Amino acid sequence: MPRGLGDIPSLRLERLQKFVTKFSAQFTLKLANMFPSQDSPSSTIEWESQDGTREMAKFKPPGAPTEQSAPLGVAPHSAEAAFWGDKMFFDEEFLNNVRKAGTESQYLKAKQRLSRELANMTSRVLRRQEWMTARMLFAGEFAYEVAEGVKATVDYDIPSDHIVSLSSESLWSTGNKKDIMGDVTDAKERVSLDCGGKVNWAVCNTSVFKYLATDTTIQTLLQKSTFGEGTLFKGAVEKLTGVNPKPIAALLDIDNFLIYDEQYEVRTFLTANVTGGTTTVIYVGNAQDFLAGGTLRFVNMSTGAKEDETIASVDVEAGTVTVSTAPTASFRAGRDIVFMRRKFIEDDKIVFFADNVENQPIAEYWKAPFGLDRHYGVKPDRWEKKDPDGIYLRVENKGLPVLYFTDAVYILTVA
Repeated sequence: MPRGLGDIPSLRLERLQKFVTKFSAQFTLKLANMFPSQDSPSSTIEWESQDGTREMAKFKPPGAPTEQSAPLGVAPHSAEAAFWGDKMFFDEEFLNNVRKAGTESQYLKAKQRLSRELANMTSRVLRRQEWMTARMLFAGEFAYEVAEGVKATVDYDIPSDHIVSLSSESLWSTGNKKDIMGDVTDAKERVSLDCGGKVNWAVCNTSVFKYLATDTTIQTLLQKSTFGEGTLFKGAVEKLTGVNPKPIAALLDIDNFLIYDEQYEVRTFLTANVTGGTTTVIYVGNAQDFLAGGTLRFVNMSTGAKEDETIASVDVEAGTVTVSTAPTASFRAGRDIVFMRRKFIEDDKIVFFADNVENQPIAEYWKAPFGLDRHYGVKPDRWEKKDPDGIYLRVENKGLPVLYFTDAVYILTVA
């Protein structure tokens, strides 16, 4: 390139960082934003979790030494911060258009694309933080890569009696002896007894909320004659049009009821050709976030043709995703992609938790330093490449959500 990166105002680091910071502030992370954040002194995150908080101080006579209290079941935890990022390549022609102030239409189009792609990369980085928080609350653990080919798992040690799966006859979906009100009461009572916190959050997606909203016992209690103005439904009950969760939250005595249907995508290039009608074992660039049972979409990036198949199994180590049926069309390695779309919250789970215990947050997000400048939080970067001429634009982040009160969370599988 005839000139360096410094000659492109839109690609100056201070401008990129300002854009990323502004975009991040406007981007809604409903799960991650439930908890405060702080900076970690190093990439090794250390924290302590505890059971119970309600011990009383001992009586003592005047002049006597104060008795030392017994530990509150404190357990030390240590894990390397997760590190993640996203990058894109912009070629010489695009960069020349960014410089080309004399050709207004091309110049504006190039600037718009740069802003759009930087926003997309930033949103993908922020969604990973949301995914980690979702896995902490709904699974109690997640796995990630800490070095080339080295996987780590952070286990939040949520007590086993706080991770409950209903029996088949008690399922909210099909159980003939289901007792939704009783199950919710059990969750609230278990949290209260174990840590003293009051459940003030219930989180699920629409699929699970439908079980609550259409339950005959709950509907009876929410009738106008027995529960205020009966504002549960603004439209047809059978279609759940305009469902308002506030009356159910009030009925259950839970301050906040979040219905969260946000999704994320797992997207990667094919690393081996796929032959239509034959290939079922699909080699991909990164298989770590694909899940059996999901839908794998094949996309021909030249023609835009798409095809969906069901994922039968995933082998992360081998870098393969096996589909139940081979796609009809053929797809080319290095050009075509596959992706899976999935909700942050599963269709069969609801989580109840107290977001604080004795005025202390039950969880935090620890930001870890990275880069030569020990940066904290979402960071953009760029560098030049020769032959072919162009630049790489990258957005990164590093950190880990931690859970201090393991018994303030209750995970219930209901379908």
